[in-house]
Amino acid sequence: MPLHRYAPRLWPALRLREGICARLPEHYLAALRDETPPTPVHWRPLGVRYRRNPRTGERERVQDVPVPVYLPPAAHEGLWGGEGWIRGFRYARNDKLSTRLPKTWKPQLFDRQFYSEILDATLTITVTMRTLDLIDEAYGFDFYILKTPKADMCSKLGMDLKRTMLLRLARRDPKLHPDDPARREAIYNKYQEFVIPEEEAEWVGLSLEEAIEKQRLLEKKDPVPLFKVYAEELVNQLKEQALQKQ
Repeated sequence: MPLHRYAPRLWPALRLREGICARLPEHYLAALRDETPPTPVHWRPLGVRYRRNPRTGERERVQDVPVPVYLPPAAHEGLWGGEGWIRGFRYARNDKLSTRLPKTWKPQLFDRQFYSEILDATLTITVTMRTLDLIDEAYGFDFYILKTPKADMCSKLGMDLKRTMLLRLARRDPKLHPDDPARREAIYNKYQEFVIPEEEAEWVGLSLEEAIEKQRLLEKKDPVPLFKVYAEELVNQLKEQALQKQ
């Protein structure tokens, strides 16, 4: 006899179907259900299901097995470009006949300053060499933040920056370069392709707990004192009686 009515692997999906989670915006729920795999970083996919054995010439099946990556809390405070900690084993004294020892491979980190045109601010962020290469490929820090999907960002800081940038683009905030309207309009036009409605931008990058709290505050209603309710009912009754007498 099963211990649970539904398998534990289905619990996260079932949670989104009831209670306050079911009342979250549809675009946010769609983002949560998106299971697009991230871009391979620590391994190279073969891209085929079968290949010829170079020694025997026989056809054999191959599989693309991704390397499990652990993202420590520090990864969400910087931009690691999808890199993380790799846990494995090594041989003592490089001798395959010796005992295996646990080992963790960690990326090399750097503190670099980046200027954001949209935010008009200089940010000091912990990054990896891969992040610097991705920023160069995107032709700028703002383009990298706006183009990179959540699965490849792997950073809470990165998604918070994206939400802040999208909100400023959606609102066309006049606080950006208030003394130079021409420069402000040029920046907004430069990133026009990333503009989405403000109602959607407010939810970009929020964790499920943050989204639930935001929805709770939107639905929150202050209680009305009973004396006001009864006073309003009394006034309506007196009005009706006055109309009947006429």
